Amino acid sequence: MKQILQNLSNGETSLIDVPCPKNIKSNILIATNKTVVSAGTERMLVDFGKASYINKAKQQPDKVKMVLNKIVTDGLMTTVDAVRSKLDQPLPLGYCNAGVILESDVNGFEPGDRVVSNGNHAEVVRVPKNLCVKIPNNVDDESASFTVLGAIGLQGIRLIQPTMGECFVVTGLGLIGLLCVQMLRANGCRVLGIDVDSNKCEMAQKFGAETVDLSKGEDPIIIAQGFSRGRGVDGVLITAATKSDEIMHQSAEMCRKLGRIVLVGVVGLNLSRDDFFKKEITFQVSASYGPGRYDSFYEDEGNDYPVGYVRWTEQRNFEAVLDMMSSGALDVKSVITHRYDIENSVEAYTLLDNPDALGIVLNYPNQNQEVLTKSKVELTNKISEIIKPNTPCVGFIGAGNYASRTLIPAFKEAGAVLDTLVTSGGISGVHHGNKNQFVTASTNVEDLWSNDSINTVSIVTRHDAHAQQVIEALNSGKNVFVEKPLALTLDELDEIDTSYHKANKSNTVRLMVGFNRRYAPHVVKMKKLLDSHRSPKSIIMTVNAGAIPSEHWVQDPLIGGGRIIGEGCHFIDLIRHLVGHKITNFQATMMGNVPGVEVREDKASITLSFEDGSFGTIHYLANGGSAFPKERIEVFCDNAVLQMDNYRVLTGYGWPGFKKMKLFKQDKGQKACAKAFIDSISNGTEAPITYEEVMESSRVSIEVANALRG
Repeated sequence: MKQILQNLSNGETSLIDVPCPKNIKSNILIATNKTVVSAGTERMLVDFGKASYINKAKQQPDKVKMVLNKIVTDGLMTTVDAVRSKLDQPLPLGYCNAGVILESDVNGFEPGDRVVSNGNHAEVVRVPKNLCVKIPNNVDDESASFTVLGAIGLQGIRLIQPTMGECFVVTGLGLIGLLCVQMLRANGCRVLGIDVDSNKCEMAQKFGAETVDLSKGEDPIIIAQGFSRGRGVDGVLITAATKSDEIMHQSAEMCRKLGRIVLVGVVGLNLSRDDFFKKEITFQVSASYGPGRYDSFYEDEGNDYPVGYVRWTEQRNFEAVLDMMSSGALDVKSVITHRYDIENSVEAYTLLDNPDALGIVLNYPNQNQEVLTKSKVELTNKISEIIKPNTPCVGFIGAGNYASRTLIPAFKEAGAVLDTLVTSGGISGVHHGNKNQFVTASTNVEDLWSNDSINTVSIVTRHDAHAQQVIEALNSGKNVFVEKPLALTLDELDEIDTSYHKANKSNTVRLMVGFNRRYAPHVVKMKKLLDSHRSPKSIIMTVNAGAIPSEHWVQDPLIGGGRIIGEGCHFIDLIRHLVGHKITNFQATMMGNVPGVEVREDKASITLSFEDGSFGTIHYLANGGSAFPKERIEVFCDNAVLQMDNYRVLTGYGWPGFKKMKLFKQDKGQKACAKAFIDSISNGTEAPITYEEVMESSRVSIEVANALRG
């Protein structure tokens, strides 16, 4: 299927072939008929992509601060790689979609239903159920595709709280502005529209508004004063896009005492206190389509808000806009200026700077479901060599930031043959598949299990998927490299253990978790020094983990496992590796249950006891500052100390022949870890981390998390 993508690194807009997304729980799969190019939002994304790195930085000063802190802690080159990787992620464009349902297990939505959604510019989209609404029979798909734009304007109108007979200014008569004019008029309000484009002013007049044409030098303050009969307008709805602060000043000047200003667009916000103080003006920023936007509980999990408490959600705003279209109160046909088939969509984006372009509709003529729903796309690379039994031929599941930036390149550099890249949505699979010379991009994990050429699977998915995917890979006779954690529960570990031993009865398969810290150059040096001493060791590891909101999926015990299982397993395994003996016991304490501490588990101290008498303490703390290094290890042994800071500097105190080891670039051992695993397949040897140690570190991590939770 076809989809429009934006490259944030260089601003290039392209139409590419991607596999059909795989439908998931509480989502709906839709074959697109029409989409609308949102000139304002999509122009900003395109312009941001085309901007230089310096101009990108100027637009995101908060991100610049984060980058500077990362340079201090992780080094320049590591930070540069991280920024480049972030910008290299392909961005799907569009959020105004009308089409027909292909797949649905959601009550109230059946295959064949016509629906609108915030789906992207793609022939098939996957959309959460709360962002999808049926289209009335008397509303055509082209009109319906404007629903989401209408809902953005409608939410701004709800916040400004108009009553019949009030007078309002709409500043910016683009698509959303013109829709707002109509909706305010339908609400019994008088409307004054302001824009620099005479054609848009004329169109607003046709919808019943009076106008201020800035291109003719008309004064908005004077005209608004007359329009409001000398009282000042009741409110201003700002739907313009400009960096200027003048609009906010003008809006305040136009308003009566206790007037309301609502920002739907994007303008400069260097506000004058005096403008607002003397009239006690209310100012509010509208959040897109309405309540529920950016709330994972509502959007991703599919939970609705009770109508008695939240009358207008984003989904119910969609319904209201469609009802206005159905009744004739909202006319969108008049704002359509251009129509393109999806095949010519790149040409449509050349119109974004055209002042005459307003509503740009994309048409999707291909309705061949067999073609649209293909889960596999052949990429440009072809495997020329015959795959020998010991040649690592790898299929990847997942192409998120860590997989695409670090793990896939590491496997490639280690000499693995990259065959199939599986992702849920398909976009990142094609982008990073082409970049790293994969043969195929797919959205169906079964393509890995059934492919006899693939002898190795790398799993880099959400934590709750790991255990089942590991089991399926083992049952298929594949070697498995899985990013931490291996599993979220002890029961899952037991199931993995059963599958592993069953697979190894008839074949030799390897199972390894990506405990890369073992392979960091500084850790390798520490291990060599420590192995020369048999006496017990005392190890203190401080992890400045950084805060993650409580609602983030990583914090959910059922999805992410919590941060001790999700990340703390790295450090439990690292200390286990440095000591070189089995863990015999542990103690774990977390921050007290006091006001102001929403998450306690990620502020914990874990002490591990080992069979040789050693002990290791992990201080895993999410309440520190980002300017401090993330990971520090201190080892005390035989009147000597080793101190390692953030995999950049290792200092020895009292070690004969060793004082310091420094690296220009941070190295956490990812490349060496991948190479060790790939080499074990090529050489026909066992996995570089023994199965017993993988299971031990994973089991202890789960037990520690369970103990902290009580």
